[in-house]
Amino acid sequence: MTTGPAATGTLGIGPHGRELQLQRRFAEPLETIWAAMTDSAQLGKWIGRWEGDPASGKVTFLMTAEGEDAPPEECEILECSPPRSLTVQTSVGPAVWHLRFELSHQDGITTLLFAQRIGDDPLGSIGPGWEYYLDRLSAVLGGADPAGVEWNDYYPRLSAPYEALES
Repeated sequence: MTTGPAATGTLGIGPHGRELQLQRRFAEPLETIWAAMTDSAQLGKWIGRWEGDPASGKVTFLMTAEGEDAPPEECEILECSPPRSLTVQTSVGPAVWHLRFELSHQDGITTLLFAQRIGDDPLGSIGPGWEYYLDRLSAVLGGADPAGVEWNDYYPRLSAPYEALES
């Protein structure tokens, strides 16, 4: 019997307040993980792609893993320190998400800390979504097809553990 994915996120305090934090570790160089998180073509393999000029401080992000109907997101780059950290703010309509990631490398292992500032959206929907996407990233970096990561294994199954973090 397979148990499926687990809820790995925790609540923490980041530079901009309370946030949901998730970690993944990879036996890859820091620059490889940086590229997977920031290069449009590599992002397209597991989550989506961006269009525009990052030097302007804004790009449009398209969640290609969501299908053809996903609306484009305005993405403002708030902080970028290659190859260690990136902080962005995305918005679709009135919803605004503050996201960041940090990379560290020690003893041949790159650690990715991915975080979303806690806002109005319930953790029971946010947490399973980021678990899903980060597992798609892990699949791509491991040479597997990210399509093998099934959304139905994450949501609503992981909602309750994330909702429990809010109490």
